[in-house]
Amino acid sequence: MARRLRTRNHKVVLNRSAGGDAGISFFLILMGAFMFLPMLYIIMQSLKPLDELWMFPPRFYVTNPTLENFSDLFALMNTSWVPFSRYIFNTVLITAAGTFGNLILASMAAYALAKLNFPGRKWMFEIIVLSLMFHQTVNQVTHFIILTTMRMVDTYFAIIIPALATTMGLYLMKQFMESSVSDAVLESARLDGASEFKTFLVIAMPMVKPAWLTLIIESFKGLWNTGASVYIQSEQLKTFNYAIQQIVNGGVARAGAGAAATVVMMIVPITVFVVSQSNIIETMGSSGMKD
Repeated sequence: MARRLRTRNHKVVLNRSAGGDAGISFFLILMGAFMFLPMLYIIMQSLKPLDELWMFPPRFYVTNPTLENFSDLFALMNTSWVPFSRYIFNTVLITAAGTFGNLILASMAAYALAKLNFPGRKWMFEIIVLSLMFHQTVNQVTHFIILTTMRMVDTYFAIIIPALATTMGLYLMKQFMESSVSDAVLESARLDGASEFKTFLVIAMPMVKPAWLTLIIESFKGLWNTGASVYIQSEQLKTFNYAIQQIVNGGVARAGAGAAATVVMMIVPITVFVVSQSNIIETMGSSGMKD
């Protein structure tokens, strides 16, 4: 007897059986629920009254949920001698400027390293790869000396400028440019009279959309979570995360507000990821296409 072919949206599907699809779906749902548990635990902690927060052994769930932790958090925000709106403004400014600048510089440098021939291109990329071995903590002394010499200490640039030159973003973009951007397409654009910058912006950048979306998410997450920096001493220039840390470190009585602050801090990065993930998955699916 001939095997019956499965169809999906009027297309023949031969790769898996219905049972295989169900098994994979169940496994993915199970793994997704497991990965969601830490986030759920943080939310549960923010809804616990103090007596449940300090219960031993700790419980995963909350018995008497309350929103007092959030009200205490906002009350503590209002007692700060620097308005919390200033902390939020500092964080938004640093995050937006650092993320945008990192994307532009990393993409342009990656395009040059991947698609343009110039002397020293190979050893420059080797230096970039070598720099990935060093953690940013190792470079803090060097960064401080450079920023002091450039008189950027205690300014927004003390955080923004180092964020522009992250080699991980450059490495990611360069590798993706090499694998996803066809030289033939670029050459066709040049023959049609497109400038090098227009070729980069109109042709190359849409083809590496998954890479720069990932770069945006990673850069945004790192800058949004920037806390107390050794390069900034003025209270008016410090970030929202620093202010939240000051509240959390206020003692046992502020444990509930600290739990609520953790939820507040993670809302924005999660929202950015949720908004961007559909585009990342869609472009990842088409990134393997070749001419």
